[in-house]
Amino acid sequence: MRTTTSRRPRDHDRGQVTIEFLGMTPTILVTLVVLWQLVLVGYTFTLAGNAADEAVRAATAADPGARQGACHDAGVDKLSGAWAGGATVSCATGGGFVTADVKLDVPLLFPGTVSFPFDVTGHAGAVEEED
Repeated sequence: MRTTTSRRPRDHDRGQVTIEFLGMTPTILVTLVVLWQLVLVGYTFTLAGNAADEAVRAATAADPGARQGACHDAGVDKLSGAWAGGATVSCATGGGFVTADVKLDVPLLFPGTVSFPFDVTGHAGAVEEED
């Protein structure tokens, strides 16, 4: 009686899944890094808009002489150190209307380290309060 050894088709594919996973690992990592960076950009837009809202709210309630200081302090008050360091807050008054502009640096991967060469701007406006 003759015995033949038959090899199953899967025996030829041994290790294939490992090789495919190793080949896809850089693509998966790059995708995660890009998604994380997009989250940071979106969060920076959210922070800039909120800081502008806070700044204009404080500016409208302050006396005209103390408006710029109140605007700046309120604009950077709720920003964490990573975003507050490069924040620029400015307020303007004209025609009974107060506006605030907040400019923030977009961090590259880790807040507080290196920033992108572009800024995110938040803008808000409100009517001056009368006494």
